[in-house]
Amino acid sequence: MLVDAGTQLGHRRILRQLSGRRVGAHALTHAHPDHYGSSHAVCEALGVPLWCGARDAHVAEGARPAPGVGRGAGLLNRMPLPPPHPVERRLEEGDEVAGFTVLDTPGHSPGHISLWRESDRTLVCGDVFFNLHPLTGRPGLREPPRRLTTDPARNRASARRLGALRPALVLFGHGPPLRDTERFAGFAGALP
Repeated sequence: MLVDAGTQLGHRRILRQLSGRRVGAHALTHAHPDHYGSSHAVCEALGVPLWCGARDAHVAEGARPAPGVGRGAGLLNRMPLPPPHPVERRLEEGDEVAGFTVLDTPGHSPGHISLWRESDRTLVCGDVFFNLHPLTGRPGLREPPRRLTTDPARNRASARRLGALRPALVLFGHGPPLRDTERFAGFAGALP
């Protein structure tokens, strides 16, 4: 399973990294251009289906993403869209994906999902959290930028839900992995 596919310029690197590995499907945490930019190219090259949260599927198939809020909210509407690709499976809360359970975690986008594997307490949280500053690149937990987030209050509710899972390993869409359960749970629990 490949989760997310970066920007449109990343497909060659992704295909190189996957060379010699069997991939059965490609899933998106959400349909923003920096997460599904290479999805069409990767799905075509590998002959695998694209899976996406039900409320984001129309975006992966060519619609514009919902705008963020605050200053610069129209940024997503000004970004060039990657090539669309048909979504073969619309993921919902409780679906199983390669040993992970799909969690509905809207807010950053309407159909944002996270993936949770209880057996080893691994969480793929997409952009519910960033683990770096988007401008400086410095590591550190933070909320995603408001101008790229459809509903910050819903995103905070999703973040608190994920923090309550107390994962041993958290994988982010932006930033290095985190293995500090207390720091992650504390940050999520302190969100307003």
